[in-house]
Amino acid sequence: MSRTYEILRDAVMLAVAGAAIVWVGIRWLKNTREDPARLIFKWILSAVVIGLLLWKVAPFVAGGGEAGAFIGIPLAAGCALILAILWGANIGGAFAGIFTGMLDGGDEPPEPKPAYSVARARRNQGRFLEAVVAVREQLARFPNDLEGVLLLAALQAENLNDLSEAELTLSRFCERPESPPQQVAAALYQLADWHLKLAKDPDAARRTLERVVARFPDTERAKQAAQRIAHLASREFLLEAQDRAAVAVTPGVQNLGLLRDQDHLKPVQADPAELAAGYVRQLEQHPHDTEAREKLAVLYAEHYQRLDLATDQLEQLVRAHPDSPKAVARWLNLLADLQIQRGADDEAVRRSLQTIIDRFPELAVAEHARRRLDHLRLEFKGKEKSQAVPLGSYEQNLGLKRKR
Repeated sequence: MSRTYEILRDAVMLAVAGAAIVWVGIRWLKNTREDPARLIFKWILSAVVIGLLLWKVAPFVAGGGEAGAFIGIPLAAGCALILAILWGANIGGAFAGIFTGMLDGGDEPPEPKPAYSVARARRNQGRFLEAVVAVREQLARFPNDLEGVLLLAALQAENLNDLSEAELTLSRFCERPESPPQQVAAALYQLADWHLKLAKDPDAARRTLERVVARFPDTERAKQAAQRIAHLASREFLLEAQDRAAVAVTPGVQNLGLLRDQDHLKPVQADPAELAAGYVRQLEQHPHDTEAREKLAVLYAEHYQRLDLATDQLEQLVRAHPDSPKAVARWLNLLADLQIQRGADDEAVRRSLQTIIDRFPELAVAEHARRRLDHLRLEFKGKEKSQAVPLGSYEQNLGLKRKR
């Protein structure tokens, strides 16, 4: 029974060892930079040498005596020399690869990436259908590559005049669960631009941007899309811009420096009341229009001198965009500017700037706010000096007097 067990054990161990050798050999063949036929020849020759070493040479060495000294040792040295010649370069390369792999990545294959050079070359040559085929070949291997999807859609929309097919291409990409949100938004923004530029269709562009709002509610992407919706041009404006005739430039005023009165040449200033009413109407329709709300805040502070209303508008912007450090810092810095202009106390200005530091302590906007806090007294002094500069009395006709 014990003899049978030993035979089975040896057979299993032999099978495991053989399987391991076969697996190592297959991996070696796949990853080697050497000619596979040459590598197989070296394996066979090495097996013959090792077999000869174990079968003929080992008995001489183990037996000792003069035969082992004069026959066994030279034969063993000869076999070792043959093996060294066969595998010396491989062993040296393996040790060197440990160090060079730190610099060049070793034998790891490069990450596969799509290549669109052929497609772009065909597009530049005007061979658009061939370019589409080249892009589709790459997308078959990399279906989630945004660059290829946008290139295919651009060929369809801009070169083949098939905007509906381009929309289908981008929609398929956006509907994939694995598509990153940032890339989905970028694809939809591009589609909206094509609706405006190629089809002169702001309604379709609005529907596309509304897809961003619906796909990413209560995010910065949704707010950016809402901002773009608020500033979409009308279809009539787009068509007029396309068919607009050349504008004739009238000659300028002659002898401008000799005119006594130049007031009629100044541009007509917009009525602040009309501006404010227009901003309010725009915000009623598009409450996420940051540009209109910011302009309304400045108008409240500078023209109507209502710092409280301006503060309310800017604080609404800050609350609506908590994840946009640059925008929040800009609005709070603007609030500090308006507070200084309108004579707010030092503590109110410091609170506005300290809010930037508290919200984004590790960002550059916080460092800028800290520097501004350090020099805030100088800003107040500069404001006081600009208000206290008296107008002097100057001697009339100074340039007409003779030298004395």
